[in-house]
Amino acid sequence: MRKSLIIMLSALLVVLAACSSGEGEKKLEKIVLADAGWDSIRFHNSVAQIILEKGLGYETDVTTGSTAATIQGLRQGDINAYMEVWTDNILELYTESIDSGDIIKTSINFDDNAQGLYVPTYVIEGDSERGIEPMAPDLKTVADLAKYPEVFEDPEDPGKGRVIGGPSGWAVSEYLATKMKTYELEDTFNYFMPGSDAAIVTSLAAAYESGEAWVGYYWSPTWVTAQYDMTLLEEPEFDRAVWDENKGTEFPPNDVVTAVHKDLPDQAPDVVEFLKNYETSSALTEEALGYMKDNDASADEAAVWWMKQHEDLWTTWVSEDVAEKVKDALANM
Repeated sequence: MRKSLIIMLSALLVVLAACSSGEGEKKLEKIVLADAGWDSIRFHNSVAQIILEKGLGYETDVTTGSTAATIQGLRQGDINAYMEVWTDNILELYTESIDSGDIIKTSINFDDNAQGLYVPTYVIEGDSERGIEPMAPDLKTVADLAKYPEVFEDPEDPGKGRVIGGPSGWAVSEYLATKMKTYELEDTFNYFMPGSDAAIVTSLAAAYESGEAWVGYYWSPTWVTAQYDMTLLEEPEFDRAVWDENKGTEFPPNDVVTAVHKDLPDQAPDVVEFLKNYETSSALTEEALGYMKDNDASADEAAVWWMKQHEDLWTTWVSEDVAEKVKDALANM
C-alpha cells in the first residue's frame, strides 16, 4: 500500500510540474496595442499588426485612450505593447513605470523629432507667389509673440491673440499652459485647448489655405510638418532644472520608444524579440503620414504601402521565415 501511495504521489507531482511548465510557456493568442490618439502611433501599430498577424500568427487588437490611460493599461497588462511612447512628455510616469518593473523598454523607435509652437513660415517671411506680405517679420522666439497679439487675433476675444495648444488629455497641454505664464503671454494671448489632434489640423489647414496667421502646438514627424512650410519658434536651450521649474526652455530631447508589459517576454518572447529590433526615423514615419494625407489613406493602407517601399528595413526586424510569410501576405494586400 505504501509503495502504491508513493508511486501515485510521484505521478501526481510529474503531472503538476508538467501543467506548471505548460502554463508558463503558454503563448498569448492576442496582442493588444495602444492608440493614444495621433496618426504616427496608428501607422506604427498597423505595421506591427501586419507582422504580428501575418508573420508571427497572432491576433491583434487596439485599445484607444489618452496617454495616461493607455500607459496605465500597459502597466496593468490590459495592453501588451506600445509602439510610440514619447518618454520625456510623460517623464515622471514613464520613469515610475520602468523603475517599478511594470513595463519594459524594447527599442528606440525614433529620436530625431521636434515639438513646440509653430507658425506658417509666410507669417514671418511672406510668400510672394501667394501675394502674402510678412505679418510678423521680427518673430523668432515664443517670447516674441508678445509683440504680435493682433496678428494672431482670437476670433472670440478681439484685442487678444490665440495660441492653439494640445488637447486637454495630452501631457504637453499642461506644459504649454505653463509656458504661457513663463513667457508672460497671458495678458495678451488666450490659450485654447482643442478637442483633438484633428481639431488642431483643421484649424491650421483653414488658416494656411487662406494665407492667414496661425500659431499653435505641433510636432514632427507628421504629415503636417512634411506638407506645410512651418517654422518652429525658438526657445532657450533645454536645461533640466529650468524645465522642471517653469518649462521655460525648448522641449527636452525625446526618445520615442517601444515598450511592453513586464509579462510579455514570458508570454510571447517572439513578439518581444521583434520589438527589440523595431527602429525607424522621423523621415521614414513622415513618408507614411504624407501618403495618408495625399491619398486619403488609412493607417492600415499606409502601412502596406510603406512596407512595400521599405522591405530592406522591416525584414531586418524578423527572421527570414517570418519575413517570407509577411512578404507573401503583402503581395496580396
